[in-house]
Amino acid sequence: MTTSRRAYHISESNPGSDLAGETAAAMAAASIVFRHSRPSYSKLLVAHAEQLFQFADTHRGRYDSSMKVARMYYASESGYNDELLWAAFWLYEATADERYINYAVDNAQNLGGTGWAMTEFSWDVKYAGLQVLATKILLQGRGSNAEVLKQYQSKAEFFMCACLQKNQDKNIGRTSGGLIYKRAWNNMQYVTSASFLMTVYSDYLSKSHQHLQCPTGQVGGNELLNMAKSQVDYILGNNPRGTSYMVGVGSNYPQKIHHRGASIVSYKVDSSFIACRMGYETWFSYGSADPNIHVGAVVGGPDENDNYADDRADFEQSEPATYNNAPLVGVLARMYGLSTTYRSQHSTPAASPLSRLYISHILTSSWNFEGRRYYRYEVNIKNNSPRMLQFLKLTVEGLKGPLWGLSKSGPATFAFPPWLKALAPQKSLVFVYIHQAPKATITVSTSVFD
Repeated sequence: MTTSRRAYHISESNPGSDLAGETAAAMAAASIVFRHSRPSYSKLLVAHAEQLFQFADTHRGRYDSSMKVARMYYASESGYNDELLWAAFWLYEATADERYINYAVDNAQNLGGTGWAMTEFSWDVKYAGLQVLATKILLQGRGSNAEVLKQYQSKAEFFMCACLQKNQDKNIGRTSGGLIYKRAWNNMQYVTSASFLMTVYSDYLSKSHQHLQCPTGQVGGNELLNMAKSQVDYILGNNPRGTSYMVGVGSNYPQKIHHRGASIVSYKVDSSFIACRMGYETWFSYGSADPNIHVGAVVGGPDENDNYADDRADFEQSEPATYNNAPLVGVLARMYGLSTTYRSQHSTPAASPLSRLYISHILTSSWNFEGRRYYRYEVNIKNNSPRMLQFLKLTVEGLKGPLWGLSKSGPATFAFPPWLKALAPQKSLVFVYIHQAPKATITVSTSVFD
């Protein structure tokens, strides 16, 4: 690579409280991960986190004022107040030192922690994240001044209710296909970060036996978790286009992403030198699919109408980013452990009774009729067990249309169709349904093998 890779730095005379605070928070959080497996490294992380936090708080200033070139790409629009609180909360989590929780409490108002009610959580705006972290501390009965922590909690609840569209005044928008929609440029970052916060907040509520208080009424933790799951399902292909927005996953995913490593031919294929501008001139407008599949990368995603232009030049939709993927990792880990049914849809089934059934859910077609959008889904249930499946009961939740290929056995439950008495090993049962919304939730209630 011949592109200039100039390094920049912050100092007392060129401060960057947002940059130092963010790094302090990251090191403090990482120290918790390594506390037992690498204790000496964990202590080193804490030591540097504390130094960076002290530097950020003492020498205050925005990093893009010291490094003006950053304004062209990643301007610190929210300033550094949120990063100072973000670092303080994570240092309290890492050290249990009351100084840090006292800092977050004493500066709650003047740094905006209890003043800002947010509808986004991103690489720039940390308020929703630190408000959720404050709520965790409150629900666990830790920290000082519960009254101030409750003020943090009210802002965290505002964000959660906005995600669920249960605020009376300000909610986060959604596409007709059900995707959280914040803005055109790389909307998926707001989807994955919101899903992550909903997932952890759901766990906090469940463990403390609490409910979310929204203007429209009480909400259980499961509703937050289900909302997060619906966003992951959308990303992985359960959407009006049937497109997986994670590259390399599924059979229909973006083929022309805004990424040099993916779109320029490998050195192993062509070892000739490719200058920076030549990359644009030759490969940027290259009409064919990417020569290298960037497996796992989550792109910016569709527009407000669920439309996606598979175009390398449309960077707002086709550019992947680490801040798209990072929150999603946590959500996927939680979803993997959530239920056997979810694992069966998106991974290899585990060796347990329910996971013997592999469930695949595919959008096969969609159309408009009298101003409404309809979708046809095909569900394939495969018996991966070496034994005969003698009885099956499925629960289908959220169904808003007709279903064919099963026998109705209850208000939301279905069994084998009349013509099928059992399902042999490695054989499949297929049924279809028409729906006016993203796919229904299908779970295995009962299965009997012989």
